[in-house]
Amino acid sequence: MKPRIPPPIVMLAAAALMWALHRWIPLTRWIAPPWNRFGSLPAVVGLAIAVAAIVRFRQAQTTTNPMDPGKASCLVTDGVFRISRNPMYLGLELLLIGWAVWLGSASPWLIPPLFAIVITVVQIIPEERALGQRFGDQYRSYQRRVARWIGSRG
Repeated sequence: MKPRIPPPIVMLAAAALMWALHRWIPLTRWIAPPWNRFGSLPAVVGLAIAVAAIVRFRQAQTTTNPMDPGKASCLVTDGVFRISRNPMYLGLELLLIGWAVWLGSASPWLIPPLFAIVITVVQIIPEERALGQRFGDQYRSYQRRVARWIGSRG
């Protein structure tokens, strides 16, 4: 399955859905102002992680286009890629978590886990297949060392 919708567009659609749920089906207010402003923390961290990943790809002179991972010219495993095989998607997830905190109601929290599942199935798994074909054992070794979303495996 080849990815068809760029992940940032999927994230923006998820954020819009979160706003709609907050607006029309808020369920309950979990985080009241001014505490909801702490949502900016995971959002800023997520943005920093995503930008660091893009910068590292550019430094390595490889593609940042998630729509065709088979065009990668090299496997990047350093920098933020030491803590996540998918730091750009981790960054998008943290942006959504920050947005959920900022909105403050319960219903938007349905979307970040759903985003993680959707992006894993429609984007990450096809990327892993393409990178496995392109880089073989080097990529499989990287998969054993670094988790898909976050963390090293020793």
